[in-house]
Amino acid sequence: MDIEGAGAPFVAVVGVLGTLLSALLTQRAADRSRRREQERAERARARAREAEERRAGYVALNTASRQYLAALTDQVHTLLRAEDAPAVRQRLTEARDVHRDVYAEAQMRLPDTVLDLAGEITHALGTVYGRLRRLDDGDPRPGDSLGVAQAEIDALWERLRVLRRGMRSDLGVADRPAPDTGQLVDSGASRASSGR
Repeated sequence: MDIEGAGAPFVAVVGVLGTLLSALLTQRAADRSRRREQERAERARARAREAEERRAGYVALNTASRQYLAALTDQVHTLLRAEDAPAVRQRLTEARDVHRDVYAEAQMRLPDTVLDLAGEITHALGTVYGRLRRLDDGDPRPGDSLGVAQAEIDALWERLRVLRRGMRSDLGVADRPAPDTGQLVDSGASRASSGR
């Protein structure tokens, strides 16, 4: 048997195996690349879901806080007019309950920087609520008055604007130029001029 003749089938076998292994390795590399791309896409979807959940939580907290504060304001006006308005009282109780539930959820989702301010506001809302309830019930404590309650409410509107700016900042929402003026537009500034 000739060595050169025996080598030819061996070279052919090695060539075929090389071709098969090359195809297999190429397939494995493509599979790994697809898996990495799928993992990247899944991480991007998870980040988008998380951002949307945070945004929804901020919207709910902002809405509930504003409604609670508006209900407190209505209660002050009702007491100033010396009216008995059970509907106003009921709205205040409902706004307080909604805010409590939204804040409880926010405690589990929001970053500490935003949550700290939200907690301060929640505490202050509860303080004003207690003061107004005592005044409404005719059992005020020393220092309880409608003037004090109104001053606390006015301060809370400003604190709520600060909270909203913090939430917007956390979401990466930046002020942008107005279409025709080149001036910055702050969505909170237009409402600030109305006192809210």
